[in-house]
Amino acid sequence: MNVSLRQLRAFLAVAGHRHFRRAAEALHLTQPAVSRLIADLEAELDVRLFDRSTREVVPTEAGRYLEQAVSRVLDELDGVLTHARAQADPLRGRVRVAAVPTLSAGLLPTCIGRCAVEHPSLEILLRDQTQAQVLDAVRGGEVDFGLTVEPATVEEFDTETILRDPFRLVCRDDHAFAAKPVVPWKALAREPLILLDHASGSRRLIDAAFATQDIPMHVALEVGHPHTAFRMVEAGLGVTITPALSLDALRPGLSERPLSPLVDREVTLLRRRARSLSPPAQTVWNMLRDIALTLA
Repeated sequence: MNVSLRQLRAFLAVAGHRHFRRAAEALHLTQPAVSRLIADLEAELDVRLFDRSTREVVPTEAGRYLEQAVSRVLDELDGVLTHARAQADPLRGRVRVAAVPTLSAGLLPTCIGRCAVEHPSLEILLRDQTQAQVLDAVRGGEVDFGLTVEPATVEEFDTETILRDPFRLVCRDDHAFAAKPVVPWKALAREPLILLDHASGSRRLIDAAFATQDIPMHVALEVGHPHTAFRMVEAGLGVTITPALSLDALRPGLSERPLSPLVDREVTLLRRRARSLSPPAQTVWNMLRDIALTLA
């Protein structure tokens, strides 16, 4: 069956106006053009849709049924097309982002706040998740893109590193390390460590730093979030190693120091391989890159 949208819209116009000339004026077409569209539609459906007289045009029973059904379908189609057109606007729409906790707290608040001011029609929906959950959400298409610590399986994704975030030592102000301008990694050999657990993308990198330098680790506690680690340090239970982006959460009584040699993590934007971003998602991706450049 070869029925066109032009034929259906002409049919609804004639059915609504009960007149070919008025329908033609509403559609900005000539009356013969509208008559031809209706004749072609009737021929395609093999049914008479209107009873015509010199005074008015009245839908037949088949025409009345078609009018109700087509009106509903075209309303839905118009809604779908309007939504699709909105997705092409880079400054309007909804963008779903998954990010690991330190990046949710360190980069996303600035991005969401800037969008609210500069692009109020752009909405960011944030998932604050572990590294593995972020990768799964991107892999499964549940979010537009993710913000992670350098993933181990980059071959699955298209990635862009936007920032190198150095690890820092955090201790109490009364700890001996607080008096040092720089703390060597080797000095941590006998220290009780409070570290993020292995759900964190940073933990793999911290473990690798100890292993590479052949430094034994004394892990006293494993926690799920840097804020929890800071509270444990405040309680005198050890020291912690944390990304610099998490240091805004430090409270009085804690000190942070650079570690030597420098070890950092790559903050990485990633999306499904060979999948383009929607224009709104690309706007947010670019904004996160710009924010990272200011931090760098």
